[in-house]
Amino acid sequence: MNDEVRQNSPKAWLLAARPKTLTGAAVPVLIGGALAYANAHGDVRWLPLVLCMLFALVMQIDANFVNDYFDYLKGNDGVERLGPKRACTEGWVTPRAMRWALVLTTGVACLIGLPLVLYGGWTMIAVGVACVLFCFLYTTTLSYVALGDVLVLVFFGLVPVTLTYYLSMPEGAQSITTECWVAAFACGLVIDTLLVVNNYRDIDNDRKSGKRTLIVLIGAREGKLLYFFLGVAACFLCDYFTACGHNWAGWLPTIGYLPFHVATALEMHRIGKGPQLNRVLGKTARNMLFFGVLVAVGFLVS
Repeated sequence: MNDEVRQNSPKAWLLAARPKTLTGAAVPVLIGGALAYANAHGDVRWLPLVLCMLFALVMQIDANFVNDYFDYLKGNDGVERLGPKRACTEGWVTPRAMRWALVLTTGVACLIGLPLVLYGGWTMIAVGVACVLFCFLYTTTLSYVALGDVLVLVFFGLVPVTLTYYLSMPEGAQSITTECWVAAFACGLVIDTLLVVNNYRDIDNDRKSGKRTLIVLIGAREGKLLYFFLGVAACFLCDYFTACGHNWAGWLPTIGYLPFHVATALEMHRIGKGPQLNRVLGKTARNMLFFGVLVAVGFLVS
């Protein structure tokens, strides 16, 4: 075990929570909330907006714990791992403690999300159950059959953006507009770049372990192209916002996000393979945050 990390210590749990991944949970809520604020001229319902953000953040931590624990059981985070080290595998957190953490974070997420029933009806219960269910199914099953990218598109794009928008709008004005669906789809594409570079880095290890990610299926070269075109496609979709009167939401991602995305894609191509790709992973997380902030600011100033 790493001597600098005491078992089950606060530092161990911080590493297990993977705070850098929380941007992926925050960005969809940020975009959905900003669009609602713009379209409602500031007359948004703040409590459901805050609850959506808290639910997303806790569910992301929950997903990280699920991934850490079940990949440990499957033996996927061994010595050949190129990515950041994992808590259970390194002995920073005991499996028993992680199981209790899964119960706790899942329960807290459900308690946070429960009041949303008051704003969105009983359908919110079904949405919450789906979020928890697929949080577990991603690591245990779906990521092994090339469905991880679909889940990212749905649960980091379509679901959080549209629901945040719907729940934040004032009563009587609740609907999901075309521009909201476009924003949700673009958001999902950008966040999927993080999964693509992660799976691209791990392609050899995944092949050995029988994990059939999308990158394993299409190959490394096509994986690099996919990474590039996901960001480009997201910016192309944002052009739709100019037709809806949100000009800056269409322009800012192209001006402020796309150059960084292209530069990161070129760096990914130059590195090719190896642990150096973790730099690309970090820059991709940064780019995701840039995209979310720029689109949100674009909605607000338009």
